[in-house]
Amino acid sequence: MKYLVALLAWTMPVVAWLSNAKIFGPTNGEISDRYPTLIVAAGYAFSIWGAIFLLDVLYATRQMLEPPADVRLERTRPWASLAFAMTSLWMIAFTLQFFWIALAIIWISLASILRAAWHVAHTAQHARGPWWQWIPLSLHAGWVSLAVFLNVAQVIVAFQLLPVADMLPWTLALFAVAALLVLTALAGMRGNWVYALAAIWGLIGVYVKQSHSQLSGANVAADAALALAFAVCAISLLCSWRYRRLRHEPLRSSA
Repeated sequence: MKYLVALLAWTMPVVAWLSNAKIFGPTNGEISDRYPTLIVAAGYAFSIWGAIFLLDVLYATRQMLEPPADVRLERTRPWASLAFAMTSLWMIAFTLQFFWIALAIIWISLASILRAAWHVAHTAQHARGPWWQWIPLSLHAGWVSLAVFLNVAQVIVAFQLLPVADMLPWTLALFAVAALLVLTALAGMRGNWVYALAAIWGLIGVYVKQSHSQLSGANVAADAALALAFAVCAISLLCSWRYRRLRHEPLRSSA
């Protein structure tokens, strides 16, 4: 399994390069521009994939050197490998404009990377795993937690499943569901600041993009993204404070 994790992690940047080289078809950015939404982020925000791929490769390479007795890694590997595989498949499916398949893939990717990040953020002693385990998986999970809703919005626009002339009502509904998902995951991972950072990065990107958009309701969507970014920051700080307090309680009890 550890070699499969490494192979799939190295596959992601290769597929991304092929996608950007238009081997499979138009780039993700070109396709996204065809179906503008009120939840898309500014182009620069997607550069986070470079950091995600780099850290995932670091994680996958480093985990091959660990002894078999590492139970946390054994539990995490299947979910990490599934997430890495789904990320590569999503890039291909989206570029080929198989939108419904891409949507199903990204939800599977989200579920698996959240499960992997959850594993490395929990033990009975309230301690996280080594940084090279929880930082890469948390950053990946935080970004995909928002990217999945962008994908939903683009499918809605591409197939005109809901009003396209007035996208604000259903966009706010997507923001609400995104808030529920991100804040719940953040609380469950004890204020994981890397997960929060990825989410905030994406939300600020949405704010920047929508602040300059000419679409109807864009300013409200920008404000919603900014408000959610502040909420993510606040919940992360609060849960991190509780996490530190729990870690020190056994020390105070033994004293």
